[in-house]
Amino acid sequence: MTLSKPNQDLKRDLQGIASDLKWSAVELMRIAERLSLAGNEADAQAVLRMLTVFHADENRLAGYADEVKVGRISRAAEQRE
Repeated sequence: MTLSKPNQDLKRDLQGIASDLKWSAVELMRIAERLSLAGNEADAQAVLRMLTVFHADENRLAGYADEVKVGRISRAAEQRE
């Protein structure tokens, strides 16, 4: 199925945001490790909880991008004023 330009843009945007979340999670993991090594276990655990949310959101966005690809989600063409 060929995607319209608006749907291609939507799919790319969703994938890009999911990728940004993944990169952020990697950086937060490093921060959590440093916090833990510094003896700040409470903050390290808080960051790890944030990572769980980021991972779930990343997966949800990737799923939405897959739905755009197969046509279950679509974006209408933008209206110009």
